[in-house]
Amino acid sequence: MTVFAQLPEGIRQLVKENRQDNPAFSDLVRGGGYVPPDNEMLIDAITALSMGKNVLLKGPTGSGKTRFAETLSNLFNQSMFNVNCSVDLDAESLMGFKTLAYEGDKQVIEFVPGPVTNAMKNGTFLYIDEINMAKPETLPLINGVLDYRRTITNPFTEEIITAKHGFGVVAAINEGYVGTVPLNEALKNRFVVIDIPYLQGEQLKRLLQNESRLNDENTIGLFVRLSGDLIQAVAQGKLSEDAASIRALLDACDLSSMVPPKRAIRRAIADKLDEDREKTLVHTMAETLFG
Repeated sequence: MTVFAQLPEGIRQLVKENRQDNPAFSDLVRGGGYVPPDNEMLIDAITALSMGKNVLLKGPTGSGKTRFAETLSNLFNQSMFNVNCSVDLDAESLMGFKTLAYEGDKQVIEFVPGPVTNAMKNGTFLYIDEINMAKPETLPLINGVLDYRRTITNPFTEEIITAKHGFGVVAAINEGYVGTVPLNEALKNRFVVIDIPYLQGEQLKRLLQNESRLNDENTIGLFVRLSGDLIQAVAQGKLSEDAASIRALLDACDLSSMVPPKRAIRRAIADKLDEDREKTLVHTMAETLFG
């Protein structure tokens, strides 16, 4: 069975039709928690993964990249192993580690597989979050995993691992974010890149309705307007990307189901910012909308 055949029949048909304007996509993917801003993004991601290509989701922090990856995993009926990149990422974090164990009274050395090993051996998805946070010397270890070979030699066991059918890689990147480094060309060329913009308008409204604890339609509408204002301020360089995070907006909506919206915005959005001028700007936006 091909990877494409693992998709629901409805999704397979829609991808084959390649109709970006087909509203049926939204109904089929909503269960994954993320509806992309346009169906073209979904079609292209599904097509790439079905062909055995790696997908790199590129976008600002909090724009929904992880949710999109989870949605793709759900559509393919695949579980997903996660790698959270940082400057501390090493071979053990990717491949696994050796530890002492017991077989009866006998002490033995046992290998505990990591996310890359698990995903390859089980034929499932591997999600590499914030891939450009890792040290440049660490990621070349998995170059063979990301190209046509789909093979790696485990440095701890010397085992040659070839990915089982169904294995796929989705990675996410926040360009220009503090602590990130540019991806080298050899690594970047192993991915198909999909830009993930912030959700806005009706799509954001549906997400807040489905994913937050807030039920008041009027208040949800005001939060959608707030998000638009925050995104515009980020684009103008008045706020850092953190201020427009959809994740933070959902937190603010959840809190607003129990506390006044302005206080929720302060806790979930404004107080996360470092500069006083940014906090003041967010407070002003909240005051304008919520009085």
